[in-house]
Amino acid sequence: MSFVFQAEVRSDLGKGASRRLRHADQVPAIIYGAGKEAQSITVDHKKFIIAQEKPEFYESVLTLVINGEEVNVKVKAIQRHPVKPKLVHLDFVRV
Repeated sequence: MSFVFQAEVRSDLGKGASRRLRHADQVPAIIYGAGKEAQSITVDHKKFIIAQEKPEFYESVLTLVINGEEVNVKVKAIQRHPVKPKLVHLDFVRV
């Protein structure tokens, strides 16, 4: 199964900026690895909530489309809200 998601680069970092993103149904995330700089991004919360219910999501290579460029990644870590069914933060590692 192939997973393709749209993502946007984020320049506004920090606790307040992350909270604003979450209120706008976005999830702050980071991509790192492969000898490149870490890149802060945002992804759509609803699409990831649906996708993360499938076991293949954790095993497959995901494709993130960032500004028209495709980046192949794997999920490294997911932070979830302790009570609500919401994602708080995602970590991806480049493949």
